[in-house]
Amino acid sequence: MAQQFSRRHFLQAAGATLATLGWSQVDVLRRGDRYGRVLAQSTPRKLALLVGINDYPQDGLFPPLNGCVNDVELQYHLLVHRFGFKPSDIVKLTDQQATRAGILTAFEEHLIKQAQPGDVAVFHFSGHGSRVLDPDQDFPDGLNSTLVPVDSLLPAGFPQNGGSVQDITGHTLFLLGSALPTENFTMVLDSCHSGGAKRGNLVIRRRSGGSSLTMDEAELAYQEYWLSQLGLSAEDFIQRRREGIAKGVAIASAKRDQYAADAPFEDFYAGAFSYVLTQYLWQQTGSPSFDSTLGNVARTTTQLSFSNQEPQFETQPGSSYDSLPIYFTQKTTPPAEAVITHIQGGEAEIWLGGIDPRNLAAFEQDAVLAAVDAGGQEQGLIQMTQRQGLIGRGRLLQASLPSGALLQEQVRGVPTNVTLRIGLDESLGRDQASARAALAAIPRIEPMTLGQGEVHYILGRMTSDYRQDLAGQPDIPAENSLGLFSQGLDLVPGSYGNAGESIAAAVERLQPKLRSLLAARIVKLTLNPGSSRLNLSVTMAPEGGGQLVASAFTVRGSSTPPPRPGIEQIPIDTAIQFQIQNQEPRDLYLSVLVIDATGEMAVIFPNQWTASTEATLLPAGQTLLLPNPNQDSFRLVTQAPQGTTEVLIVASSNPLDTALRALQGMATRSGVATGPVGIDDPTQIADNLIQDVSRQSQESNETLPVQPVSVTQLAALSITFDVI
Repeated sequence: MAQQFSRRHFLQAAGATLATLGWSQVDVLRRGDRYGRVLAQSTPRKLALLVGINDYPQDGLFPPLNGCVNDVELQYHLLVHRFGFKPSDIVKLTDQQATRAGILTAFEEHLIKQAQPGDVAVFHFSGHGSRVLDPDQDFPDGLNSTLVPVDSLLPAGFPQNGGSVQDITGHTLFLLGSALPTENFTMVLDSCHSGGAKRGNLVIRRRSGGSSLTMDEAELAYQEYWLSQLGLSAEDFIQRRREGIAKGVAIASAKRDQYAADAPFEDFYAGAFSYVLTQYLWQQTGSPSFDSTLGNVARTTTQLSFSNQEPQFETQPGSSYDSLPIYFTQKTTPPAEAVITHIQGGEAEIWLGGIDPRNLAAFEQDAVLAAVDAGGQEQGLIQMTQRQGLIGRGRLLQASLPSGALLQEQVRGVPTNVTLRIGLDESLGRDQASARAALAAIPRIEPMTLGQGEVHYILGRMTSDYRQDLAGQPDIPAENSLGLFSQGLDLVPGSYGNAGESIAAAVERLQPKLRSLLAARIVKLTLNPGSSRLNLSVTMAPEGGGQLVASAFTVRGSSTPPPRPGIEQIPIDTAIQFQIQNQEPRDLYLSVLVIDATGEMAVIFPNQWTASTEATLLPAGQTLLLPNPNQDSFRLVTQAPQGTTEVLIVASSNPLDTALRALQGMATRSGVATGPVGIDDPTQIADNLIQDVSRQSQESNETLPVQPVSVTQLAALSITFDVI
């Protein structure tokens, strides 16, 4: 009311003056009303309620979480700095604030009562999910999915004894959505309703539930209140919610029977889905739709958590909201890796929400970020001095910069001595100490206790329980064999030995694989499809042409629209071919690496091992066909094992001399003159590649703590597909 009165008061005061121009006060009010309606349509108010709960009661019945409050910050900074939400229009409820009453009251007061038709509303929840008995039996299992507020305790004696809980049910969320005056509503739920407390090094965002738990009287009374307010009969309520969601779009971090990961990233925790979603949206040059966004973030979420976490979304029945911009909001700011949140003197505090989770280690010391205006023009530089979690600090290199300025990557600092962290699974039992000692003896391998931070892989023993979890998968390792898991306990194919193998023998056998996995981590620290300024594109198709299978390109170096989402499945024995285009006005130097499902690495370009350093050259404006049937004597054919294969394409404006010489030495020792070659020391090759592309290592012989890599000198892309 205050805003409406203020506008009319201004128009009334101006009426006498405007009347002299032939406009009556009625005309002014009519024109003002029309302008107000247009303004409301073109610049809607944007409201958000963000809920994150780490601090659940530590009663042993379900675990506290670590990353949910960070999820709130991830969404907050994204909505404010990339989608134009006003900080005053965002309510955050964390930990002890996020009681059942607190969440419901905030939803009513902030979203339902303040939103107007055409406004934008967002509700995000990160915390535990659960299930309770559904008296209406909407699903075959007879259970209703719920959100768990901080004060919803399990009954005494659970699970032997059941009872009521103070959860917020899916039925209540439907009614709250129905009560919103706007259709432009997005609900994001980073929780799940199945699985145990932990899996590998990840905590599952799920509290135990089931048919022995029921809705409490307050929940049932609250639903009756909203049915009355909305004029819905019980029968209509059941019918409508079975048809679909009430309003807008609902995004879930996993399917109903899957897991949602509370995951460690370097030195902090977050929801795997929330981090991937928000980081992806920081990087986009346009306004991606719900459909394309969820398709693109799903694969990365699965890679960073479990194979059993696939994000989903649902739209209001009869709508075409899947094709609308996510959050129903057009972005007006350029893509960015970070934003300045505070300036004091010549120092800046930075939020690094746009950094790829796999690249965080390269954004600590000596990384350089450029502040840009709304048109993407550089306004000044910041050199980072430290990072803790997603908060960085740096010094201004030139000019004064405002708080809120967006930052784009200019230089990242790849650490010289990157390590591979291997978690020790509880299945090792008393052998954990000997496993720790054996792994610690391998250069750049860092053994870690699970639950103490991010690990890249887990060393464990195949137990009967693990075999049962893997039932139905091909080539399940023998019980009591030793090998590697992912952080979320997915198998690393080809890493398991014979049953009864000793720890010492297993670690010795795994050393080549560990070196390959370390090399892959080093190279992936350079991946920069969102920030590189080089104009490079890659496509993959069946040999001899045909339908495009996959593509990758540098987003800021190209005007090409984003690739379609998803990941392709390619049968074994399929011949494939790559087309790599250098669309720069200068020559680039190229290396193409393939990492199969077992972690083994091979080089498919360069592949002329007796040639000079020009063997890696891709001239300006030229296209490389790989393999080229007119000159290459080999084919690229998918082979076992089944699983994910990743192709890494590294293009540099600097010659790749050091890496090429090392590869030529390996090819000579293998007796290979042309064609792809396996790498017997992949860590050395990865280090050589980083040294070659680093602009500073070309000028100094001393060992530097980090290798600076500029976005104007490097494009590192990835194409991933499943071999089936």
